[in-house]
Amino acid sequence: MARIEIDEHSGFCFGVVTAIRKAEEELDRTGHLYCLGDIVHNSNEVERLKAKGLITIDHEQLKQLHDVKVLLRAHGEPPETYRIAAENHIEIIDATCPVVLQLQRKIKTAYDSNPPGEAQIVIYGKNGHAEVNGLVGQTHGEAVVIEGSNDLDKIDLDKKLLLYSQTTKSVEGFRHIVDEIKHLKPDGRFESFDTICRQVANRIPNIREFARRHDLVLFVCGKKSSNGRVLFGECLQVNPQSHLVSDLSEIAPAWLEGKESIGICGATSTPRWLMTEVQDYVARLLDGKESGKTADK
Repeated sequence: MARIEIDEHSGFCFGVVTAIRKAEEELDRTGHLYCLGDIVHNSNEVERLKAKGLITIDHEQLKQLHDVKVLLRAHGEPPETYRIAAENHIEIIDATCPVVLQLQRKIKTAYDSNPPGEAQIVIYGKNGHAEVNGLVGQTHGEAVVIEGSNDLDKIDLDKKLLLYSQTTKSVEGFRHIVDEIKHLKPDGRFESFDTICRQVANRIPNIREFARRHDLVLFVCGKKSSNGRVLFGECLQVNPQSHLVSDLSEIAPAWLEGKESIGICGATSTPRWLMTEVQDYVARLLDGKESGKTADK
């Protein structure tokens, strides 16, 4: 029978662990808590916490709430969210990741310390991502977000440029953007700040090595996970027999045929219990105990 291994380095980062712990502590006390946005980009974990009483809301719904408790997830929030909470007498349970919080402060300090119109703050990240929205909010919406080389026409080369990164982006991608901007702006009025979380970045060499060791890799993560897409891409580069799955129903039994070593790994938003569930399911498939259930897929 094939060997099945779960990557010991995969799973929740400390920011997500803290957010879920704070949510569960409140839910254990009261059985009821609002969360602004999905607490983690994994629908399985969101559903598990929903069953315990966690209610996910958006920013429009937040404006309608009064005198309740609301959890702010690890991604962080712009100042406007805190203002609304104060006006509506909402008690904030703040689970913003310390790494994100530090980055928010850096960007706010840079914005406040430069005269209006003199500098442009640029954020390398995913447009619309919760963390990026929180970072842009530190500049009253003035920061420019670039996702890659195709967005470089958004920057104003006549201004001093200050470049920061979303904490979950790849170091390699950030360095590439830095080199491109240096080429476009040789006057030296450009500073870059590597603000990528090393707990996340260090997973890349680990996950590449893990993927190399196996005949088949099942990368488990939610569809919304930015970090998941980055890490899965790394797996795919070193092992073409890598598949991204969000739940058991997406695992094709044919993938397992002739494989002697199967690796299971995931993103910083992937719960350990889900990877264990995948491991158990694969073991049952290999034993033939799920053959009847999967034949109809």
